[in-house]
This record gives sequence, C-alpha cells and structure tokens, in this order.
Amino acid sequence: MIKDITTDIRYIGVDDPDQHLFESQYVTPDGMCYNSYLILDDKVAIMDTSDSRTMAQWKQNLQQALDGRQPDYLIVHHLEPDHASGIAEVCALYPQLQVICSAKAKQMMPQYFEDSELDARVIAVKEGDALPLGRHALHFIMAPMVHWPEVMVTYDDADCVLFSADGFGKFGVYDADADDWACEARRYYFNICGKYGTPVSTLLKKAAAIDIRQILPLHGPVLAGEQLAEALRLYTIWSAYDVETEGVFVAHASIHGNTARAAERLVEILKQKGCPKVAVSDLCRDDLGEAIEDAFRYGRMICLASSYDAGVFPPMYDFLHHLEIKAYQRRRVGLVENGSWAPSAAKTMRPLLEGMKQVEIVEPVVTLRGRLKETDIPQLEALADAILA
Repeated sequence: MIKDITTDIRYIGVDDPDQHLFESQYVTPDGMCYNSYLILDDKVAIMDTSDSRTMAQWKQNLQQALDGRQPDYLIVHHLEPDHASGIAEVCALYPQLQVICSAKAKQMMPQYFEDSELDARVIAVKEGDALPLGRHALHFIMAPMVHWPEVMVTYDDADCVLFSADGFGKFGVYDADADDWACEARRYYFNICGKYGTPVSTLLKKAAAIDIRQILPLHGPVLAGEQLAEALRLYTIWSAYDVETEGVFVAHASIHGNTARAAERLVEILKQKGCPKVAVSDLCRDDLGEAIEDAFRYGRMICLASSYDAGVFPPMYDFLHHLEIKAYQRRRVGLVENGSWAPSAAKTMRPLLEGMKQVEIVEPVVTLRGRLKETDIPQLEALADAILA
C-alpha cells in the first residue's frame, strides 16, 4: 500500500494479515503491519524497511513510490528484524545508498548482516545531528531502551513529523480500528515497552520541546490532531506507571471452576460496593497480553488462584512472572487462595508480588477450601472493603 502522508512523505509499509502471533507470543487476530516511509526531496530517504515475511511487497511499494528515482539514504531507527530485515537487500538494489543509524545500531548490525562491505556504507549519528535533504532536514534524537539500546527517532522540521520507531505503535494492520487507537496501543505498550517507562519518559520530555503535528510509528496508524494529543496524554500516564482508570482488575486461575466461581462472586460484591469499574481475566483461557495490560491500567488488583504442587497453579505463576519482568509497580493487590487440603497459592504469590516495586498486599488474604460456601462470603466482603478503601 502506498499512501501520501504529506506532500513529500509516502507511506510504503506492508500489512501481514497472516501474522497472528507477533513476536511468537502476542495474539494478533487481524495480522500486523510493518510501517515504512519514503521522503522525496532533493535527496531521497527511506525510513526503515520491513519484516522478512513481507519484503517482496515492500520492495514493490518502494520501487513504485520512487518512480525511477534513486534513494540516497536509508534511515534505520530500530534494528529489530521486523523493521530491518531488508537492509542488505535494499543496499544491494541501490549501490550508492548510505545507511544512517545510531552508533549502537552500527555496532550491532553485524549480528544480523554478515556482508563485510555493508559497514563502509553505514554512517553513525548522535543526538542533535541533522541530515539535510533539501526542503526537509532530519534531526536525530537518541531513544535508547525504547525498547532496545540502539533505538533512535527522527524529527522532520519541514512537516513537523516525528518518526517514532516502536513508540506509539499498536497491534494490528495499518487501518484496523484506527479510531480506537488506545485499546491495542495499550496492550502493545505494556507488553513491548512497559518495562522501560523511564526511557519512554525521557523521550517524551525531548518530544515536548519540538513542534510535532504528526507521529509516524513503525506499527499502527499515523497519529495527528486529537488522536495525537490523546496518545501523548496516555503515554505520559503509562510511562510513569500511573493509574489510568479507577477500578479493580480481578485475575483468576482455576483448575476445576471453583476458584473461577469465587471470582465471579467477588466481582458482584465489588460492584455492589460501588467500584466504578471491574475488569476480569480468566488466566487459563484469556489472552495473557490483555491481562498484563489491565494489571497496569488499574490501580488495584485481586489475584485468585488454586493451589498446585505445593505452590500456585501455573497460569497464575506465569502471569505474575510476566508482571515482574514488565516492571509492575505502585499498585495494591489482594489475594485469594483455594486449596482442598494444604492451601499454598498465597504463600507463593505473596513473595512474587512483594518483590515488585511499591506493591502493597492488602489484608485479609482469603483462604478457600474447595467449593465457595456462604460462610466464605464475609471474607470476600472484607477483602472487597479493604481493596476499595
């Protein structure tokens, strides 16, 4: 697909509707897009390439958009293979092409491309460097650990456009649910960039000092106008690990359904007590990426899990492990365990959560034995009162 972004900037990215498991772990039922752009000025700059799965279509888009012109530069914002697989191929197509990237990207490039002649064509840039194309000048801003150490972004001062690498991206194909950007952008952020809130905040501070009218990410739609303002607002919240939505997230992992039924009753209790929003995830069946998203979205969470092998049922353990590696923090968490003869889930969950930054375990910790009984309801009521306090 080729699309005009501005007078001189063309979208030449590719949708992959058959990519249903991005990074071999994130469910993308509609597929995934790999964004790339072309700036046509006195000099011509290609902004990133594409994934190996889509290189044939990407090269076709590139050549059509070039319309016989020869590109001068390839700007590499991020070396991850879903954006940079075509570096060697495009260099082979255009022998005069120079590759522009960060110093760290140049250092890492031999890990992916063994062509010894490629290094001579790579120019490393640093913070504040500029590349004049004619009417356009590209200003390079280093963004290490958003979400790899070699990442940079580029500001085009002519059209006030920020090429934002993986920042401000979302799951899905290019035009899918463009009006509902936040839903899949939130899941994308917390699963892809969530660990790196401080580097994202640093980039946002740099971005605040320049006039940005459009953001062109490597995944998802171009952001402009009210949608751009909303994206900046949400990224400020997300990168600071602040609470986006008041409410409680209830996550449960149940073997035979008894713990799940306790979760359903707890949800009813929370709503009866006036909780403004209750989100629920069955960790055994629902998308883990969405559960991670909701854990960060809300300031309070209750985890209900069956005991298993003197520990906790593995779907809950896996969920908590993912929260840990994504830097879950500054939240209040309630615990409910279920065990027929030796309840052990809470004693496994508690140290995992207490090892996370500023995570408070709310008392009481509730212990169930088998099926939920009416005599258990006061414990759930007490926990609901405590989590909402």
